[in-house]
Amino acid sequence: IPKKLVTTVSGCADDALAGLVACNPGLRLLQGHRVVLRDDLPAIRGRVALLSGGGSGHEPAHAGYIGKGMLTGVVAGAVFASPSVGSVLAAIQAVARAGAAGILLIVKNYTGDRLNFGLALERARAEGSDVRMVVVGDDCAFAKPGKAGRRGICGTILIHKVAGALAEAGASLDEIVEKVTAAAKAMGTLGLSLSPCSIPGSKPSFRLAEDEMELGLGIHGEAGVRRMKVLPADQAVETMLEHMTDPSNASHLSLTPGSSVVLVVNNLGGLSCLELGIVAGAAVRCLESRGIRIARALVGSFMTALEMAGVSLTLMLVDEELLGLINAKTTAVAWPNIPAGPATTRREEVPMPAEGPKKLQDEPSTGPGTARVQRVLERVCSTLLAIQDKLNELDREAGDGDCGHTHARAAQAIREWMHSRPLPAAPSQLLSSLADVLLEQMGGSSGVLYGLFLTAAARSLRGRSDFQAWADAMDAGIDAMQRYGGAAPGDRTMLDSLWAATQALHSLRNPGANPLQVLAAAVKSAEAAAEATKHMEAGAGRASYIRSSRLERPDPGAVAVAAVLGAVLQ
Repeated sequence: IPKKLVTTVSGCADDALAGLVACNPGLRLLQGHRVVLRDDLPAIRGRVALLSGGGSGHEPAHAGYIGKGMLTGVVAGAVFASPSVGSVLAAIQAVARAGAAGILLIVKNYTGDRLNFGLALERARAEGSDVRMVVVGDDCAFAKPGKAGRRGICGTILIHKVAGALAEAGASLDEIVEKVTAAAKAMGTLGLSLSPCSIPGSKPSFRLAEDEMELGLGIHGEAGVRRMKVLPADQAVETMLEHMTDPSNASHLSLTPGSSVVLVVNNLGGLSCLELGIVAGAAVRCLESRGIRIARALVGSFMTALEMAGVSLTLMLVDEELLGLINAKTTAVAWPNIPAGPATTRREEVPMPAEGPKKLQDEPSTGPGTARVQRVLERVCSTLLAIQDKLNELDREAGDGDCGHTHARAAQAIREWMHSRPLPAAPSQLLSSLADVLLEQMGGSSGVLYGLFLTAAARSLRGRSDFQAWADAMDAGIDAMQRYGGAAPGDRTMLDSLWAATQALHSLRNPGANPLQVLAAAVKSAEAAAEATKHMEAGAGRASYIRSSRLERPDPGAVAVAAVLGAVLQ
């Protein structure tokens, strides 16, 4: 049974509503019932009241849509269970007592909801209330819907919005029923899932293989129309839109070039925001390629199925009047109050600021010969590519396993850079150019740290290239890395190898020092420091979140630095 963060299984629906009301001053619970109402009920006097609801587990539906300009109240059942007749009737009575000029029940097309809301409607009418009911069935999954008809799914929130805007504007009950009924007919929704969902305390409602996705399933885990291999997001979206608009499908939505639609990209509960954004972009591209204008796009979690990893797409054909109702103001907490406007992939990009003329570098060519620099850089690149797998293996124990890939990317970028233009002659220009290459191409925190080191070191070498200048440059680079990276020697990072080598290079400042011996000592110090990191407790970087008892091998960043220094100084 999947883990759930609940207090009790039996009380989870009540606890969720209590939490929503506690955090939103515009909402109130109806005593003795699982009913949430607007806290300003007197404001509906003389206006049509709107009630909706259904099973819990679809949050933020439906209580998240209570507010001025949307619903007056909501009746909730247990998870995936229709609310009771008594609670629906109590909600009707509460808004009737507040002076509502008619009451509209907005119900998703499920048998339990139709029965319970319908019976409550009949009892309320017998008590003298003016109550009507609109049943929403927007599911486009089934080519030949059975006797039960199309299921009510995420498109229902658009009906809440249209009805709420009309009621807020003072429309009559008859007018609201007429207009939302027409809007519901011009709407379709289709879901796609990568995983099942599970009611708290129960096993998953169905199973999907690791490489499968299901098209057209319901918001309670009901079966869809077909299972297929997992597709890339753009192909999955194209498949969904083709099914939704296929004329041979009795549940299809007719879309013709030039049509205007409102698009809802709905997270079914467990999809990451990153994936949802990818799907949304793909949906806009696909619709634009068909000549469809997306007058408004809503992207987020609107009607979920607990933790189901999946998405649904809703399309509603709109004219200016209907779009105005969708865009009207509301205080409902779950409605995205963002600037209204069309969605398009063709937005003009902000132009990059024009670069001013670069200052010419007047430094003399006092650095090493170009051929020697190329040989050194080639050794560095070959070394990093050769240890790619080793670095990845070390990184898997304390990070995300990509240290080798990151350094290999740097090696390839340096090679391309070397072969694309003449190398700068002055050491400061050489290091500054290398910093630019790594910052743009290497990626990860390693790319930034190398860039910091090289940028600071380059400043110390302006107009200088003697051995003491190189020792000063190493100090400047180390200082920059510590200042911005936050690590210190002994924290089990790439800094340990660099710091050890730098201490050895201080001997270059001594008169009569043998440069070759100093360089050899620096390489040995870096290699020893890298090896010693396996005995250190991580104080910075991702490894600092891992228990030290699990870190029994050297830090991959320190190993990479030691290898680079070995290639440079050999």
